[in-house]
Amino acid sequence: MTGMSDGARRPIRIAAFSGAVGDYAGALAAAARGEPAADVLIGDYLAEFTMARVIASLCSRPEPLPPSVYHCADFLRLVTPELETIAARGMKVVVNAGAFDPPGLARAVRGAIEARGLGLKVAHLVGDDMLPRLRGLAEEGRLVHLETGEGPGPLIDRIVAANAYMGGWGIAAALDAGADIVICGRVSDASLVLGPAAWWHGWAMDDWDRLAAAVAAGHIIECGAMATGGNFAGFTALPRDIRLGYPVAEIAADGEVFITKRADEGGSVTVDTVTAQLLYEIQGPRYLNPDVILHVDSIQLTQDGPDRVRLSGIKGSPAPETTKIGCFYPNGWRQSLWAFAIGLEVQEKIDWLERQMRSLVDGLALDDYRFEPCGLAADDPASEAAASVPIRLAAAAQDKAELGRFVEGYASFALGGIPGFHGDGGGGPDMRVDFWPGLASQSLVEQRVVMDDGRELNVSRPPMQPFRPAAAAPAAAPARRAWGGERRTVPLGSLVFARSGDKGANANLGIWCRDAASWDWVRDTLDAATVGRLLGLRQDMTVERHELPNVKGLLFVLRRYFGESGSGNIGLDPIGKGIGEFLRARHVEVPAALVSG
Repeated sequence: MTGMSDGARRPIRIAAFSGAVGDYAGALAAAARGEPAADVLIGDYLAEFTMARVIASLCSRPEPLPPSVYHCADFLRLVTPELETIAARGMKVVVNAGAFDPPGLARAVRGAIEARGLGLKVAHLVGDDMLPRLRGLAEEGRLVHLETGEGPGPLIDRIVAANAYMGGWGIAAALDAGADIVICGRVSDASLVLGPAAWWHGWAMDDWDRLAAAVAAGHIIECGAMATGGNFAGFTALPRDIRLGYPVAEIAADGEVFITKRADEGGSVTVDTVTAQLLYEIQGPRYLNPDVILHVDSIQLTQDGPDRVRLSGIKGSPAPETTKIGCFYPNGWRQSLWAFAIGLEVQEKIDWLERQMRSLVDGLALDDYRFEPCGLAADDPASEAAASVPIRLAAAAQDKAELGRFVEGYASFALGGIPGFHGDGGGGPDMRVDFWPGLASQSLVEQRVVMDDGRELNVSRPPMQPFRPAAAAPAAAPARRAWGGERRTVPLGSLVFARSGDKGANANLGIWCRDAASWDWVRDTLDAATVGRLLGLRQDMTVERHELPNVKGLLFVLRRYFGESGSGNIGLDPIGKGIGEFLRARHVEVPAALVSG
C-alpha cells in the first residue's frame, strides 16, 4: 500500500453522508460542498432490516425477482449532481450502495460520469456473494449459525441471498489503483472508513492499534447524524435543530481520532453523543471486524473543544479467522392492524377486545401473534385523540390466507364488541423475511477489485487468529458495596443515558452514567437479572452483561430478544430502538445523594 505521498503526514478527513437507505437526501451535497473539504465521503446503506424489506418487495412480486438485481439507486440520484464538485475538489467516495449488485451500480455511475465528460474512475468490489457456494459449504459443515454453531439444515433451500461481510483492504486497494469512487456490496460498516484510512497512511495489515482506531471511527460515523445528537437520550440539553449535520472523522497516522462536524450545520458532537454511538449494536468489549478486533474497553473519550471529541488509547488485536455470512430467507407473511379503545373504562375495553381476538387467533395457523396496547388515555381529555389508546395487532403465518381470516375476524367484532370500535387497516399483508447470521472461515472469501478497464485486483487477507470470547458475566453482579442510607425513587434515566438496537436475533443495550458520581451505584446495582426484571423479560431469556469502565458504562446483550431475527420480528418495536428509553423510564430506588434537587 503506497498511501498518499503528499498527505500521509496529516490526518485524513472522512465525512459521512448516509446511515441507511432513505436517509436525508441533502447530506451528500452538504458533505461534498462543505468546509473544510473532506478527503473521502462515505455512505452506508445496508442495514439488515432494510435489506430484508428490499428482498421481501422483490420476492413477493407477481413475477418474483432475485435479490441480485438490486442496488441502491438513491445513491446514483444523489451523487450525479455532485460529480463535478467531487472531481474539482479531488475527493474520493466510498459506499456500500452496491448492495446485491455492485457491478450494476458501478456501470450506472460510470455512465453518469461519461455523460458529464469527467475523468473520475469507478471501481467496484466483488467476492461477498456466497449464495452459489452456500449449499456446498453447509454440506461440508463449514457454514454454521453465528450464535448456536448449528448448520442451516433444511433452511438452506429457502435462503435467497448470502453475503460475506468483507473487510476494508479491497477499498484500500481500489483507491491505491486510482479509483475515485468505490462501490461496495456487503462490507462491514467500519470498513468504509478503515479502507480509506489504511490507504491514506500506508498502514500495514498488522498495524492492529491503528486499524482498530479506524474501526472505532467508522463505527461512530457510519450511522450519520446518530453521532451528532440524533437518537440521543440527552437531546433536551442540546439545541434541537431541525436538521442535524453529519459527522466527520479525522484520523491521524498514529491512530489518534477526532470526531467532529462542519461548523455551519446543526447538531452537536459531545463525549455523550459519541459514547451513544460507540455502544450501539456491539456485542461486548471486543468488536469483531474482518480486518481487526477493536478493544472497545480501551477507548478514552475527551472533549477537545466545541463539537470535537478525541479518541485515544485505542487497542486492537489480530483479525478473527471467521466472518459473518448474512443470509436472508422468506418466512411466510405478516399483517398488522390498529384498533382504538377510547373514553371511559378503557382497560375493560382492551380486555374484552383481547379475549375476542384470542378466541379468533386460537383457531388460526399463525406463527406469531401480538396484541399490544400503547399508552394511557388522558383524564378529562381535550380531544378524541387524547382519550384514545391505540392497540396494535399483528400476526404472521406461512399461509397468506390465514392472515386474510385474521383481518376478517377482526372486522367481525366491529358491531358486536367494544363501544366506539374503530381502527386502521395497518400494513400488509407483506412477505416476512428473516435474517440468518452464518459464520464461515475468512479463507473462503475471495475479495477482488474490478477497475474501469476490467482489470481485477486480488486482495490479500490480513493475518488472522482464532477468537475466543471471554466468559459471559453471571446474571447477578458480585457484591461490591452495601448502599444504605436515605433512598429516593426516581426514573433510572435521571442517572443514565442509553442506546439500543439489533444484531440479528439479539438486542443490544448500552447504558452509561450522566455523571461520574453515579458510576459506582450503577455498576454495583444493575446486574443482568435486575435489567431483565426492569424490562419485563421472560425468565428463559439470556441476558449478558459487560462492564466498560472507560466510558462509565454497561453493555447488555439480550439473547434471542427478537426470536429468529429483528428483520422478521412483528413486534411494535421490531429492532429494539426503544428498549433503552423504556429502561430509562423505569423507576428505581437510588441513594438520595445521587439525586439533584
